[in-house]
Formats: sequence, C-alpha cells, structure tokens
Amino acid sequence: MDRERLGRLALEARKNAYAPYSHFAVGAALLTKNGKVYTGCNIENAAFSPTSCGERTAFFKAVSEGEREFLAIAVAGGRTGENPENPCPPCGVCRQVMAEFCDPETFEILLATENGVEEAYLLKELLPRGFRKSRLEE
Repeated sequence: MDRERLGRLALEARKNAYAPYSHFAVGAALLTKNGKVYTGCNIENAAFSPTSCGERTAFFKAVSEGEREFLAIAVAGGRTGENPENPCPPCGVCRQVMAEFCDPETFEILLATENGVEEAYLLKELLPRGFRKSRLEE
C-alpha cells in the first residue's frame, strides 16, 4: 500500500472521531506487515483520562485481532469540521504504544493533511531512547 492511500484512510477515519470536548478530531490508519489496515479515531470521555487517541484505537483494534507486526501508521488531525491543514504528530502516550509493538528502526509515522502525506518519520526519530521491554530485562 502506498503512503498516500494510507494517508487518505486516516483522513477518512477522522470523520468518525468523537471529540465533543477538545473539538480536535484525529484519524489513523495502521498498516500491518501482511498488508491489512486497521483504522481508528479519537474517542473522548468527560472524565478525560479514559479518552483514547486515534492511533491507540487503531493499535488496540489490530492487537485484539491477533496482529503483532506493523509497518507504518498515517495520522491526520485538526479542528473538528475543518480539513487538517497542518501535520499532527502522535502524542507521547501513542508513541510509547508504538514502541511496544514496532521496530523503531523501520516503523514509519506518516503525517497527513488535506494535501496528502506531508511529513514522514521513523519511530526512532519521534521517540529517541524510548522505553521498551528490553529495559525491564536488564
């Protein structure tokens, strides 16, 4: 799957966001090693801490279906009801979830806007020295 298609899927997933508090809608499209795509959107809660970001929603859907190997994720976010004009990088919690399941040397994070994928990073660039399970084994 090409980057632009993955970005379009993130934009499409963003339409399902439930963001009545922040009014900031995020969509994500997660590509597995076998070519399957899992989408997610942010789902807010009045208590705030139970809120789930779009990226984590996509990961949790995939993992709950038995997936464990991932190649890339596209993320699109911006004010609800508006086309995203600026790239929206994942929050720190989402980056940590990515570190649990993805190789930081190869996993790509694609930031999409209404104009397509505008920025691309490897996980290691957005989460240098991330906390991984190997730290628990030291």
